[in-house]
Amino acid sequence: MADKIKFSLALVLLAAGVAGFYLLSGQAMILRVLAVLAGVAVAAAVAWKTAQGQRFFAFANESVVEARKVVWPTRKETMQTTAMVFAFVVVMALFLYLTDKSLEWVLYDLVLGWKKS
Repeated sequence: MADKIKFSLALVLLAAGVAGFYLLSGQAMILRVLAVLAGVAVAAAVAWKTAQGQRFFAFANESVVEARKVVWPTRKETMQTTAMVFAFVVVMALFLYLTDKSLEWVLYDLVLGWKKS
């Protein structure tokens, strides 16, 4: 039950930060943005103390660790792959163009006899 109360409090604090943005409409934009950021920071701090918050932050940390394990392609590999994609697109465009024109010729000129003028 305590976790639900903490989570509800976090939502209220988040809403208070957003409401502060609109209530401070006559103030400088920096103060309005700081009100939202303060609401988000305090809400995150309260949510972190819940069991769900702990699980979420553990998941986020594990996600960062896994993202660091990714082997990113080198610039050369990226350029080669991009060139292959462009070459494939050009070949497919030519193939589809020739197929379209062939079917047009067969249907309109040979089958239907509608010669273009």
